[in-house]
Amino acid sequence: MSKYDETEIIQLLHNEATKRRAFAEVVNHYSRTLYWQIRHIVMNHDDADDVLQNTFLKAWRSIDGFEGNAQLSTWLYRIAYNESMTLLNQKKETFSIDEGGDDDDDGGGTAMQIESDEYIDGDKTQMMLQEALTMLPAKQKAVFTMKYFNDMKYEEIAEVTGTSVGALKASYHIAVEKITKYIKERTI
Repeated sequence: MSKYDETEIIQLLHNEATKRRAFAEVVNHYSRTLYWQIRHIVMNHDDADDVLQNTFLKAWRSIDGFEGNAQLSTWLYRIAYNESMTLLNQKKETFSIDEGGDDDDDGGGTAMQIESDEYIDGDKTQMMLQEALTMLPAKQKAVFTMKYFNDMKYEEIAEVTGTSVGALKASYHIAVEKITKYIKERTI
């Protein structure tokens, strides 16, 4: 395999003799893209690495059940999305119980975490965008991330999240408004 060909990869994944090699190709091909999708949702490098690893573990364990009804990328995005939401919900529960946190904040990060994060390298506007993302509810952040950073179509996001296109459009619009307001308030 010189060039990544999803049709060929899927065939190789369903053959026991070539399954491991094909899955290694999948991991190699999708790791960076999935990492950044996850990273924009969970906001923390270590958490993103953990979620990425869990994503690939789940994919490996259930690869025999992948029938090809959706693109492999969509299937992987869905696993990554679900794993990201699981992590954020666990963190929210832990924070709420352990520190008496606010149940409404399920954004998964803080401005302080972003400022001290060696993996975020950007100008002031980029920093404000990342801070604004931490203020969004987890699902809204995920929708914004998939649309804005990954340039996914609403139909693709609907497949990943199991949400209607109309609801996704509304969620994205609200996220954009919140982010715009956040940035405007800090630049005045």
